Amino acid sequence: MEKDIQDKMKTDLNSLSKEETIEWVKGLGIEPYRAGQIRQWLFQKMATSFDEMTNISVTVREKLKEKAFITSIEKVKTLVSEDTTEKYLFRLHDGNLIESVLIPEKDHFTICISSQAGCAMGCTFCHTARQGFKRNLTAGEIIEQVIETQRGMTDPDKLSNIVLMGMGEPLANYDAVITAINNLIDQNTISFSHRKITLSTCGLVPNIIRLGKDSPVNLAVSLNAGDDETRNRIMPINKTYNLKSLISACKEFPLPSRKMITFEYILIKGVNDSPADALKVAKLLRGVRAKINLIPLNPGPDPTMCAPSWDEMVSFQEILAENQYTVIIRKSKGQDILAACGQLSGRELT
Repeated sequence: MEKDIQDKMKTDLNSLSKEETIEWVKGLGIEPYRAGQIRQWLFQKMATSFDEMTNISVTVREKLKEKAFITSIEKVKTLVSEDTTEKYLFRLHDGNLIESVLIPEKDHFTICISSQAGCAMGCTFCHTARQGFKRNLTAGEIIEQVIETQRGMTDPDKLSNIVLMGMGEPLANYDAVITAINNLIDQNTISFSHRKITLSTCGLVPNIIRLGKDSPVNLAVSLNAGDDETRNRIMPINKTYNLKSLISACKEFPLPSRKMITFEYILIKGVNDSPADALKVAKLLRGVRAKINLIPLNPGPDPTMCAPSWDEMVSFQEILAENQYTVIIRKSKGQDILAACGQLSGRELT
């Protein structure tokens, strides 16, 4: 408790942008070039204490200890799926819990990270929504999920892809998420490729447009219906930002050549999986440079909801393909440890 009070009076260096770090060190009378050294220790060398920063004088390090702290999150539990997907339960300094997922690919790893503790969006098929909203994560807490995961890997360089698809709505924590992304892609520090970072949103329209201006990362949109009536029922955000406004924002989103917006579509039996639904989606996305990921519903908070059969999913896919869309059926990983899409809850599991 005393440490929390002390930290509130100090600066969270992991949550500062490059420019903010420079201004902060200058304000302490420290040479501006030290900002770059500090950021390299935090994001590249994954330092957990100022004492590790051996190319910085003891005097400056003591000043850093007095005025700042390094973000830390505690890995409480690791669950490993039959398919080798790993889910991490992290405890934040105030006791809130979040989850991240390390997903094995053919020759690399993807990490799915959280941007909030809980979520306020209320999607009916999502475990996180049942937890309600607790708080936004700081930029440092967002980044630390990546760094803490790398610390535990035999070959950290194989972690090359990041998806902001974990707990929470990234665009509802806009400033912290943008700072985290910019720190992650800073070529002088942690140096992830912006081409390999994807942000997924349920459809906060004003911030979709902002994101396109502020960040070069990939955009994914959780669509899940081709008409407002269905989407209103399963995604309450649609009552504020309907499909017309959402698609209009997607058409405004700047895309380099050959880049597309990914539309995620969770298939729910008897809700949004009919041939008529597929045709609605095809019509809705006309004029958008879109690729579509079909995701069979993973077991969630509503036991009456389930995924359609494989044949029904293939039929849905074929209709979209006939309408000239790139569309895949995405196999869920980590379902047996509740690590798949919509299953993160931030609870201590056995």
